[in-house]
Amino acid sequence: MNVAERRELAHRALDGYASGPDATTLAMDRALAKVDDAVAMVLVEGVSDQIALETAAAGRGRDLAAERIVIVPINGAHAIGHFLAGLGPLGTRMRLAGLCDLREEELFRRGLAAQVGSIPTRADMEHLGFYVCVDDLEDELIRAVGTTEVEAVFDSQGDLGSFRSLQSQPAWRGRHLEAQMRRFLSSGSRRKLRYARLLVEVAVARDVLPRPLDALLAAV
Repeated sequence: MNVAERRELAHRALDGYASGPDATTLAMDRALAKVDDAVAMVLVEGVSDQIALETAAAGRGRDLAAERIVIVPINGAHAIGHFLAGLGPLGTRMRLAGLCDLREEELFRRGLAAQVGSIPTRADMEHLGFYVCVDDLEDELIRAVGTTEVEAVFDSQGDLGSFRSLQSQPAWRGRHLEAQMRRFLSSGSRRKLRYARLLVEVAVARDVLPRPLDALLAAV
């Protein structure tokens, strides 16, 4: 596969989404423009989470726009308190839900606690519609889809050679395959966004969507 073909595949995978350093800001602004008409809003850390959830919903035959459900990338978990405070008492204006990585769970927990009081367990967070990826979205998708299928997706996008190059680097040689894949997926913003869509499509087709994504969609 030549460079032009790889670029075309990358463009198709990101159709409808911005990429680059301003991707999250642009996506957040677009989502917030729809909030006044929304009946439910899902707060996520970044655009890859937005892409994953919207892809999963479409794969399940759902039209989130028609359902007036908006997924808002908030540009990092540190912003959760600001967003929740700006919405007023939790759940009074619209249904709320959210998704975060394991390392950001405490930030989400504190933001929610400021609105509703103590939230001692993850089950309490889930009761409010907020779910945690362990360890992150990429890890959830790799475990759900399986390493063999992930490599097949890399190959289909012309990226398997680049992945093999990463595996041969001294810092990554001999590391667990899952860890190498997580590093590869997160090593560029466009790659992270592209594979959020591609791996979720595989997960939906095989009915192995990671629990946090599956449960969050069921909650809204």
